[in-house]
Amino acid sequence: MNNNILRKEIITVVRQFNSTGLSFGRSGNVSVRTARGFLITATGIAYADMKATDIVEMDHQGQSIAGRRKHSSEWRMHSAIYQKRRDINAIVHVHSPYATGVACTRRPIPAFHYMVTVLGGDSIPCAKYATFGTVKLARNVVTALGTLHACLLANHGQIAVAADLATAFRYAGEVENLARQYCISLMAGGPVLLDDQEMQVNVEKFKTYGKQC
Repeated sequence: MNNNILRKEIITVVRQFNSTGLSFGRSGNVSVRTARGFLITATGIAYADMKATDIVEMDHQGQSIAGRRKHSSEWRMHSAIYQKRRDINAIVHVHSPYATGVACTRRPIPAFHYMVTVLGGDSIPCAKYATFGTVKLARNVVTALGTLHACLLANHGQIAVAADLATAFRYAGEVENLARQYCISLMAGGPVLLDDQEMQVNVEKFKTYGKQC
């Protein structure tokens, strides 16, 4: 897809961060894979003011290929995921309230609801803590993700990945909704977890769920 079109898609997504509650202020970042590397949001620009020309194209060595702005400080995390996962073409990283709250406990979101499996596994893991923007954090996130489509980042937020940007954004919303429901279930006395067999059944069902052919 043309990079100018991809830039516009990124702007469309980030401008929904504040209105959907997935992130506040200037937190979070978005990227999309390109032939030469990836497009990523610039650092320090309010999403309401961000323009397509503010999106930076980078290579995997951290060099800017195109764009006059300074790239996101989390570029290493995005680059590491793209290099590890050839099935991933888009990444959404946000500090959504409930997912971040759970991430601050440094525990995963367990098998409390069958919709957890929409992200590819029987839980949503939590990557080990590391300082933002570092190689160590990038490695921790790649390890936690494995083959899944989302994970939490300890004391930080959440990240969602997919083959396209619209799906990655939807997955980020799913993570936040599940985190909210999980917190409610904890306040109600604690959830009854589904067993491994049932979660695996749902993992398989979601491989074809919603597909018309």
